[in-house]
Amino acid sequence: MACLFALFAAFAPRLALLFLWIFTNLVTRAFDTFIWPLLGIIFLPFTTLMYVLVWNPVSGVAGWAWFWVILGVLIDLGSYTGSAYGNRSRMPGYQA
Repeated sequence: MACLFALFAAFAPRLALLFLWIFTNLVTRAFDTFIWPLLGIIFLPFTTLMYVLVWNPVSGVAGWAWFWVILGVLIDLGSYTGSAYGNRSRMPGYQA
């Protein structure tokens, strides 16, 4: 079941995070308010998903868990820059 969720999260991180928020208490344990996960779903879905999955009730995010959060940031940035690079010909004023 965990492998299926990992595949689902890789292709649709916003839906995976939303399902985690609705069906488990992982998101509410990791964040105090609803605004940070909501902003995470909108702007940085992989980062928020990684943060929720590695958050520990005893120590929060510490040690090697930050590696996974930083990896989520890099995946999000790669997603945004890849889509900008792919759509560069649609930008006004772009010379091919």
